[in-house]
Amino acid sequence: MAAISAGLYPVLFYYSRNFDMSKSWEHLLYFTGVFILLPALAFLIFHRLSKLVIFKPYQKYVLPFLNLFTFLFILKTFVFVPIERKIIVGIFIVSLLFTIFLYRHLKKLIVLELLLALIGFFSVSQIIFQKLTYSDTWKQQPDDIENVVFKKKPNVYFIQPDGYVSFSTLKDDFYNVGNNAFETFLETTNFKTYPDFHTNYKSTLASNSSAFMMKHHYYDFNLDKQEVENAREIIISENPVLNAFKSNGYENYFLSETYYFLNNRPKMGYDHSSIPYGKVPFLNKGLGEVQPVLEPLKRYLSDSIQTPKFFFIQILKPAHINTTAGSSQGAAVEREKWIERLKESNELMKNLIIEILDKDPQALIILMADHGGFVGLNYTGEGDTKTENIAIKKSIFSTNLTIHWPKNEVPEYDSKLKTPVNVFRILFTYLSGNEKYLQNLQADESYICLTGGTEPGVYKYVDGSGNYVFEKIEPEKGK
Repeated sequence: MAAISAGLYPVLFYYSRNFDMSKSWEHLLYFTGVFILLPALAFLIFHRLSKLVIFKPYQKYVLPFLNLFTFLFILKTFVFVPIERKIIVGIFIVSLLFTIFLYRHLKKLIVLELLLALIGFFSVSQIIFQKLTYSDTWKQQPDDIENVVFKKKPNVYFIQPDGYVSFSTLKDDFYNVGNNAFETFLETTNFKTYPDFHTNYKSTLASNSSAFMMKHHYYDFNLDKQEVENAREIIISENPVLNAFKSNGYENYFLSETYYFLNNRPKMGYDHSSIPYGKVPFLNKGLGEVQPVLEPLKRYLSDSIQTPKFFFIQILKPAHINTTAGSSQGAAVEREKWIERLKESNELMKNLIIEILDKDPQALIILMADHGGFVGLNYTGEGDTKTENIAIKKSIFSTNLTIHWPKNEVPEYDSKLKTPVNVFRILFTYLSGNEKYLQNLQADESYICLTGGTEPGVYKYVDGSGNYVFEKIEPEKGK
């Protein structure tokens, strides 16, 4: 009981606050084994050893020390994933003092830990109930787009640089960046840029889940999470875009510089991934070490698979500025760091494009960012407060879209490419030659969750004509 009570509450505490990041069966088995069963085995061994004559005088101290130290250490591990030596020393001292002066109260401590675990259990139960009763009717397609039949089957490369604003926004005062070299490179390799393109949602998961579902979700009207339910499963496991490519005989590849989409170990819906789940830690803070994408791309381009290919290549940079006030170094410094990351992103994308066009001159290559860079703000969280400043809205929602059309054959309806939610629907129209799929385009609008400066809720910041507006979206209207 001393071992189980020490690990049970910290595990339930973590689940209550990070359920979406740890809801796989693999996570459950890992947490149970490492934080409950392993301590139980260790407690048993030390308890048996304490019965030896040489340790007999200290037997009464063993379980009290192990219980409190393990409880606090596991809790620390869930809150601060990296090794925090000062905190560990503090935990050791507290546990030692408790052992010396309060060891007789071990049973009371165990009862307290079990009561905390009971509270944690009810909290997790509520979350599970909400998940089980969640309605995903927003995913329903208005037509048979998932059964689309392609007449053209070029290899398709969807390259997504995180937080890359449009080329026109780079020239605005907030950014004021010279980007001529990369833009000229794209022009000479027959890319077409869509200057007024903007994202529908302000974050990576929210934007991508909408783009791959080709539908609006309005953040599920969840102001706390500001994402959408099962976003990683939508992006990685199954979605209409991936299903359409599969049904048309495409081999599918996921390449990423980060395991961000894989954190909760969703079922892998792609045929190939540059990041195996063995490299994805069960506990992590941040994005982890940058993983290569150029070398895996070269390897996959040279494989012997003869069927057409769809690549989703996620690039970590230039990304957005820091997310919190505590991590920010101020708007000016955040801008400079963003510009440096922009240069690195340009270089990587240039190398990817050169490699692709060298092996596949008639490739369909889409460079589409997920959201803006938030440059001009001190930190991204400032965007949660209402603003009438159009420059700030552009910095959040302006997004780059640049496409290399095979044989430079640009469809006449490409003027409809305005936001990510419709990109794949328009792409499938081009590949199938069937313009009926254009009849169900979603509204090219941008939405944001606001929690300050106005009544909390989901608001429209950009309308279908590209005008910057301010309009609250009610759940009934959103559905």
